[in-house]
Amino acid sequence: MTANDTEDRRTRHKVFSSVLDEGPITASALAKGLDLTPAAIRRHMDALEGEGLIEVRELAGKQAGRGRPARHYVVTSRGHGSVTHSYDQLAVDILRFMKDRVGPEAVEEFTEDLVAKLRDRLGGELDRRGGTTVASRSRGLAAALTKEGYAASATPVAAGTPLEAMQLCQGHCPIQAVASEFPEICEAELAMFSDYLGVDVRRLSSLAHGDHVCTTHIPTSELTRPLIHSNDRPQGGSR
Repeated sequence: MTANDTEDRRTRHKVFSSVLDEGPITASALAKGLDLTPAAIRRHMDALEGEGLIEVRELAGKQAGRGRPARHYVVTSRGHGSVTHSYDQLAVDILRFMKDRVGPEAVEEFTEDLVAKLRDRLGGELDRRGGTTVASRSRGLAAALTKEGYAASATPVAAGTPLEAMQLCQGHCPIQAVASEFPEICEAELAMFSDYLGVDVRRLSSLAHGDHVCTTHIPTSELTRPLIHSNDRPQGGSR
């Protein structure tokens, strides 16, 4: 492999990583962020699309000009699989064994412990980045999740209206294959988000269900957000 080939592979990996972290994203935004020429970005995007690692999504309300929907790129299920830990199948097999031999309650206990340990790992980062508003805490949560490999971001939507909210997007899930078969993991994770943010949140899309990103709706408007009462918090959770 020549030096040019090596550099080409490195650049292509950067392009793929950017789509993973920031998708849905346009080719022009990628080119600008990575300081690539339009011709170079097209070459890398075509190669990644040809390998089945990324695909185009046309998003409603996003126009590219002359009424055409903008072409946004996202990572495919195959792309996510290429960065998924090799022990995923082993984890699924172990949980199946626990469920068959011990019962569903064993999986529930494992799930509670798994999410509790995630919350503990996030704890220090969340405390440093925590704020007084739901929006600022949402951004802190996204930053903490990103350090755990979830490629997360928190973006405001409908700002200045009674429906204003934050959307927490997780572009990658380190345990996607496991969560696909055991959705209670996603449910426990969502409960942990609600507990930290202090509001009821809702999952709009999920990698485990075949969507290109996990999206969580976080209401921030004082008029519409349902607050969690202390008695409603999950038992055994920490804040």
